[in-house]
Amino acid sequence: MDIIQAILLGVVQGAAEFIPISSSGHLVLVPWLFAWPNPGLAFDTVLHLGTLAAVLAVYWPDLLSLVRSWSESVVQRKADTTGARLAWWIVVSTIPAMVMGLLWEEQFEALFHSPLHAAALLLVTGLWLALAERLGRMEAGAENLQWWQALLIGVAQGFAIAPGISRSGATIGAGLLLGLRRDAATRFSFLLSTPIILGAGLLQVKRLLELPNLDAALPPLLLGFLAALLSGYVCIRFLLNYVKERTLTVFAAYCWVVGLGTMALYLLR
Repeated sequence: MDIIQAILLGVVQGAAEFIPISSSGHLVLVPWLFAWPNPGLAFDTVLHLGTLAAVLAVYWPDLLSLVRSWSESVVQRKADTTGARLAWWIVVSTIPAMVMGLLWEEQFEALFHSPLHAAALLLVTGLWLALAERLGRMEAGAENLQWWQALLIGVAQGFAIAPGISRSGATIGAGLLLGLRRDAATRFSFLLSTPIILGAGLLQVKRLLELPNLDAALPPLLLGFLAALLSGYVCIRFLLNYVKERTLTVFAAYCWVVGLGTMALYLLR
């Protein structure tokens, strides 16, 4: 993979990880569209670590506070503060994706080789966002979540392992359907991304370090990481401001256009 491709894919990953249009789906469709070589799992891992760095750059005070609150709740054996409850709900929401990833790893992995499946699942993402906007009450803050609601948001995140299902779209949409305001659902979604991206990244670091040509691959890996970090940071800030006054319908329309356009192009090819 050359440097230009690495930078472009890094920008795509950083933007689409947080804007609800599916980063994994775009990482399948963009190389297929331009007939680029498969970037490989190592490169994908580095891009995800770039988006993790973007979340840490924006939310590090919140995350430190959540870790502190969670630790205190473990020592005291009670979660009687807003911070402690929110921290535990993030833990609860992370569990379904971990279980689903372990149980159906091969099935999810197979989807990464199919642009047609990624395009079809983009249509599902668009439908999910549209339904969430249509049916969500959007009244509550994240502090009002119950454990079962956190679990349902986690299940939605689990399905987003499949390329074309947006992780942020799935979790924000689930939050809206459970009554959260857009800003609260978006913030919870971004905080929730931290453990799942970190866990997935650490699982692949060993394979990354075992690459036979790691020295030669370092420049595109580093530039891809930086591109994902910078675009992710910008898009987190953008979406947090965007959802204060605007709906997610435009992203649903984007998913439908890209999904249907890709399916048409696939059939023509």
